Amino acid sequence: MDAVDRQIIAILQAEGRITLTDLADRVRLSVSRCQRRVRELEAEGVIRGYSALIDGATLGYGFEVLLFATLSRPDAVDEFDEALAAVPEVIEAQRLFGEPDYLIRVVSADLPSYQHLYETVLIRLPGVRGLNSTIVMKNVVSPRPFPGRPPRERSPKGSAV
Repeated sequence: MDAVDRQIIAILQAEGRITLTDLADRVRLSVSRCQRRVRELEAEGVIRGYSALIDGATLGYGFEVLLFATLSRPDAVDEFDEALAAVPEVIEAQRLFGEPDYLIRVVSADLPSYQHLYETVLIRLPGVRGLNSTIVMKNVVSPRPFPGRPPRERSPKGSAV
C-alpha cells in the first residue's frame, strides 16, 4: 500500500459518493488506473463496502443502549453470535477479551421498547449469564474515517516513515 492508495482511502472515507472521475483527478491518476487501484483495495478487503451514515432518531430509533453481555459457558459463543446477528435492533457487536464477553450496540424507539426487547429477546439469547445496559446520553464522536498511518508505521518522533 503506497501513498496514493492511502489518499484514495482517505477520500473515499470522507466522500463515499465521489465519482471515479473526480477521485482520479484528486489523486492525479487516469480514471482507468484509479479504478484499478480501487478494485484492488476492494479485492484485498481494505475497502469492505460503502454505506451512508444515518441519524437513527429521524427513523424513530432515538434510544440507544450499550449492552455488555457475559456468557455462562465458552461453548455458547457460536450459537450466541448467530442469535445476536438475527436481532435487527443490534446494529453493532464486538466480542471482547476478558469480561464482559461482548459489547453490543442496540437501538430502539424509547425505554419501554428497549425494555420489551430486553425481556423478550436479549435476556433469552443462548448462553447468556448476564446483561448490563448503559444508556447512551449523547454521541460525542460519530463514526469517522480512520486516521492516516497507524502508529507502527511512524518514527519514534511521530513523523511518518
